[in-house]
Amino acid sequence: MSVASLHHIVRESSLKENAPLLILFHGYGSDENDLFSFASELPEELFIISVRAPYPMQPYGNAWYAINFDAEKGKWSDNEQAIESRDLIAKFIDEAIVSYPVNPNNVSLLGFSQGTILSYAVALTYPEKVKNIIALSGYVNEDLFEVKSPEEYSNLNFYCSHGSVDQVIPAEWARQAPKFLSSLNINHQYGEFPVGHGVAPQNFYELKDWLIKNI
Repeated sequence: MSVASLHHIVRESSLKENAPLLILFHGYGSDENDLFSFASELPEELFIISVRAPYPMQPYGNAWYAINFDAEKGKWSDNEQAIESRDLIAKFIDEAIVSYPVNPNNVSLLGFSQGTILSYAVALTYPEKVKNIIALSGYVNEDLFEVKSPEEYSNLNFYCSHGSVDQVIPAEWARQAPKFLSSLNINHQYGEFPVGHGVAPQNFYELKDWLIKNI
């Protein structure tokens, strides 16, 4: 099985086998190079894959699903397209485990914005496929998954963060995530930083420390 279903770039691990796997999912209108800049700052034992979303945009960039900015109630998301991308990511995780020298029981996802929304959806739909989720500047869209029992989520661990002055996704939306995760007894840490829709340096250091402890 090849990993051709989603275009991606790779930073290999210092380990020759059974490496912890980290998969990066960019935000709306971006591409696989965006979050890949994190790779050089992260532990070298991590096998890192940065994935390009499947829907090309004009004039450049990619999306995991369409957003209609003119819709009533602000932004309207194409949930059917989002669910297709959710399942595409789940399939990609399986392909990556077969194709690369990684540990199938140590898979972490890192998302930003739309990539975070999909990372939540993947983890809560396919908890057996992942272990750690780093959810940056996103929120839980409960239309993208059906909730399972807390027992099925007992292996999951979330690091969630948001900019307190985010002008794209309100911090209020992100603050629902800890409440939601708590209701399912899912391990999580939540932090806010005084920035807009982006990752502050202190945010990066905190997520890096968290990841080191949890891989």
